[in-house]
Amino acid sequence: MSTTELYVVTGATGRTGSAAAKTLLDAGKRLRVVVRDEPKGEVWAALGAEVAVADFSDSSDLCKAFSGADGAYIVSPQQYSSEDLFSQAELMAHSIAEAAKVAKLPKLVALSSIGAEQPEGTGWIAMNRMLEESLSDTGLPVTFLRAAYFMENWGSLVKMAVHQYQLPSFLSPLNQKFPMIATADIGRIAAEALCENWEGVRIIDLEGPVRYSPKDIAEHLSLKLGEAIQPASIPESDWAQSIAGQGFSSAAISGFIEMTQGINSGHIAFHDRLNVERRTGTVKLDAVIDALAVG
Repeated sequence: MSTTELYVVTGATGRTGSAAAKTLLDAGKRLRVVVRDEPKGEVWAALGAEVAVADFSDSSDLCKAFSGADGAYIVSPQQYSSEDLFSQAELMAHSIAEAAKVAKLPKLVALSSIGAEQPEGTGWIAMNRMLEESLSDTGLPVTFLRAAYFMENWGSLVKMAVHQYQLPSFLSPLNQKFPMIATADIGRIAAEALCENWEGVRIIDLEGPVRYSPKDIAEHLSLKLGEAIQPASIPESDWAQSIAGQGFSSAAISGFIEMTQGINSGHIAFHDRLNVERRTGTVKLDAVIDALAVG
C-alpha cells in the first residue's frame, strides 16, 4: 500500500479544480477527483487518479468520496440557472460539512471569495459565506481561500472588444485598479495550501501580482491588436440585459448585480487584518487576456 498522501479534489472539471489536481499529481501525491458523472472523470483516471462519483447534496455520497483521504480541496458547485441557488448552496454547504466530519477528514481547503466576511450586500458571495460558516462549525482544520475577481471573468467582454474596438466593463470607475487573480494561480495555491499543516480556521486572501483597471486592459488590447480600444462602463441599468441569455436565473442576475455594486463601491474589498494571510499569484493579466482574445 502506498504511503504517499491521498488528496481529494472537487470541481476537477473546472478551472481551479483542474489546476489544483494537476499541481498535486505533479508533486507526486495520490489524487481522487469527485465528479457528478463518471465520464467526466475519465481524463483524470487516465492520469492515474481515483474517481469518485457523488451528488453534492448527498452527504453519504461525499463521505465515501472523502473516506481515507489526507485532505480535500472543496469547490462547491453553484447553481446559477436555478431560482433557488442560494438555498441549494446552503444545502450543499451543510452536506459537505457533514461528510467531512463523518469521514474525519484531517484538513480541508475551500474556495471562497473576497468579501465573504461581509454579512450582507455581496450577492453571489453570500454562497461562499454559507460554505465558510458550515465548514467552520465542523471543528476540523480548514483554510478558506478568499480569491479576488477572476481574470477569466473578462472573457466575453474581451471577445466583444476584439470585434467592436470597445471594451465594455461592469467594473467602474474605469481607472480604478481592482485586485484580480488567474484561476490557474488559485488552483496551484490551493494544492500548495492543502499540503501544509495548520490548526483551526485559516483565511488566505488571494490576488494576482499587481492590480489592474479596466483602462489597463483596454490599453493592453490596443497594443496587442494594433487598434485603439476604448473602455466603456456598462450602465447599471443595462447590467441585467447584458447577462440575460447566458443561462442565469432571475435570482442569479439579481445576485450578480448586488455583487458588482459591492465591488464597485468598495464594500467588497480586501482589508488588512491581523488574522488573515495574503498570497499573490504569478500569472499576469496580460497573459490571460491574450489567451481570451484568441480563444
